[in-house]
Parts: sequence; C-alpha cells; structure tokens
Amino acid sequence: VTFKHFFTNLKDINAMDTMQYPQEQPTDISSRYRGLHRLTHREDNSIACVACFMCSTACPSNCIFIEATERLDNIDEKMPQSFFIDTLECIFCGYCVEACPCDAIRMDTGIFSLTGNKREDFVMDKDTLLSHKGAYGEESSCAK
Repeated sequence: VTFKHFFTNLKDINAMDTMQYPQEQPTDISSRYRGLHRLTHREDNSIACVACFMCSTACPSNCIFIEATERLDNIDEKMPQSFFIDTLECIFCGYCVEACPCDAIRMDTGIFSLTGNKREDFVMDKDTLLSHKGAYGEESSCAK
C-alpha cells in the first residue's frame, strides 16, 4: 500500500495535496478555531479584564500570570497591572475563555502560527494581547 501511494505520487506530483505554507494560508479554519489569545475592550475603550484571576485559576497548564491594581478612573473595581500568557506552556484548551465572567479574554484572533527566535517572543504581555483584533466578530466586550 505504501509503495503504491509512493509511486502514484511520484508519477503525478500535481495530484498530491500540499500547501506552500506560509505563502499560501489555510482556508478551512472555522470561527470556532482556538487561535492566539486577545484581551477585549469595553465601549469606553477601557480594558474589560477586572483581574479576578478566574482565567489563571482555570488554566490547567498555569501559563497565565496576572498582577492586579486599582483602577485610576474612580470605578470601584480592579484591573490588571500586568497580564502575561506564556504560549509555550499554553495547551490552547480554551478553559480561560470559558471561565472569564466578563468575556475579557478570547481566542478568536485567527492567528494560528506563532514564530520567534527566543523564549521571550512567545510570552504575550498585556499590550500585545490588547493589540490583537478579533477575526470573526465584535471587538468590544460586555459593558460595565
């Protein structure tokens, strides 16, 4: 069986199902695909995360690190002073998205390929997570 496929593919190289990645991107990725993480904004452009630590508690790989601080705009809630996700440790299970009560973290960026030259390139900080845009839907999260 192996040699039959080998010689068939060798005779007609155009019949093989291949893709010239990264020049040619996959087209069969659905909106349910769990891509790279992002943090959402509210309608007033403030960060939707209230630093409740639910995402880091639900994470089975312990790759989410949050440091909380008080908000500066006289709203009685917390916000993350620092928010890091180590994508080398992440197993992309989506538990953080399900656990978040404010819909502040999502995995709908459509980014499925992450490259870097050193380990620090794979640790996403708060500013990077806020800069990612949603590929499939609305940008804002739940209201205050």
